[in-house]
Amino acid sequence: MKAQTITDDSSILPARRWLLLINVQIVTLMYGIAITSATIVLPHIQGALSVNQDQASWTMTLFLVGSAVTMPITGWLAGWLGWRRLMVGTLIGFTFTSIACGLATNLETLLIARAAQGVFGAPLMPLGQGMLLATFPKKQHAVALMLWGIGGTMGPVLGPILGGFVGEALGWRWTFLFLAPISTLAIIIAVFALGDQQKGTSGKLGWTGFLSLAIAIGSAQLLLDRGHRLDWFESFEISAALFICLVAALFFIGSTLYSKSPLFERGIFTNWNFALGLITMLLMGALSFTPITLFPMLLQDLRGYPDATAGILLSARGFGNLASFFIVVQFTKFNAKLALMTGMALQIWAGWAMSNLNINMTEVDVFWTNFVQGFGFGLAYTPMTVLAFATLSTKLTVQGSALFNMMRNFGSSLFLSLSILILMRSAAENYSGLSQIINPMNPLLSDPRYALQWNTTSVESLAKISEEITIQSLMGGYLNAFQLFTWVAASALILSCLYRPNKKL
Repeated sequence: MKAQTITDDSSILPARRWLLLINVQIVTLMYGIAITSATIVLPHIQGALSVNQDQASWTMTLFLVGSAVTMPITGWLAGWLGWRRLMVGTLIGFTFTSIACGLATNLETLLIARAAQGVFGAPLMPLGQGMLLATFPKKQHAVALMLWGIGGTMGPVLGPILGGFVGEALGWRWTFLFLAPISTLAIIIAVFALGDQQKGTSGKLGWTGFLSLAIAIGSAQLLLDRGHRLDWFESFEISAALFICLVAALFFIGSTLYSKSPLFERGIFTNWNFALGLITMLLMGALSFTPITLFPMLLQDLRGYPDATAGILLSARGFGNLASFFIVVQFTKFNAKLALMTGMALQIWAGWAMSNLNINMTEVDVFWTNFVQGFGFGLAYTPMTVLAFATLSTKLTVQGSALFNMMRNFGSSLFLSLSILILMRSAAENYSGLSQIINPMNPLLSDPRYALQWNTTSVESLAKISEEITIQSLMGGYLNAFQLFTWVAASALILSCLYRPNKKL
């Protein structure tokens, strides 16, 4: 696909320009809510559809996969359809798929609808950012992007809160259904605010690169999602998924290197800072949604927190992200590399603290660890983006933005699957190990201080012991998943040391 450049439309009437900003704000906010609100009701989805934690988490995974697959062609779609047709068409699809999620009666229907919701939601953020840059004069870019960024940040803040209250009051289905009226409002505004800008400017789409990339991402996700349940490479399905993933990846690399119409321009991968930024963004994806997906299940399954309370606690991540806005611009201007490293270090601290929690954690423990993680993420994201794009040619920025968002979503889905895998496997191993100490020969079970509550002679007592072992086993699994989060943050910190400074920053 040839490089797409956004045509300058700063001549649009001011009133329409600000109406466009409102539209972009709404769709950006809605996309963030769509991702995070569903995490709060995962335990309810488990019960309603009779599925386990692993299967329920696919509702997050497939949304992110759908977004990751579609996002790279946002620039081409904008050039083919124009702004209005692409935005309205995307929002109509998002509305119907949100309703389909809410009306799903089984896991398969929900997963298909959720993946489709991710596909239709994928263009919203890169298209919105591109429209703002093209519509507002350069002197107003800082204000427009700051307002856009607040909309993007408030989604993760409001998502858990709204998801918690709506799910508790009306049921888990309404966490999807209440997105439909918001999307309908955005459609109405888009019809009046947008025109046919950029229509007819699309080049030839590199279909080989696009299809091979989509197949590689899908098969890699399938491998991680189902590998544990099918005993990995003892299963033909998992072996086939790995083979297809490797072949598709090789096709994508070959298409990028030798095709006359590659999906992405080759020059985008030869820029040191940007190539490093892609790897960092993959890791940032892991740091983005993994805690906010794991904590609802932990709080509700192991501690019995209601949806609304869990949602308020998890909104701390969004508040931390919002708080970082007050210093990130100045810090980035002072020293972008130092700001990036500081943000990564804060996430390592948050991950380490999460991995040292125990079953008696308090609300304060949950709130401050998520706040620090959100603050560190916000502090790292802006300087990392600035450093990655600082030396990239202007004509490649649209492709770069789409590729960046794709890597973030793919990283999120990939590491979310890996975290759930570690959680389930660790819990099973912990249960097996703890069960071995429950026998009549254990002196603790015959100790008079515990004999009334813990003994092997009563069916009721054995049931209580089994329940306690299950809780402690799962808690150990969550802590191992948080340890993975900490190591990923540490890897990102090491990468942040390798960026080359740009004197123009």
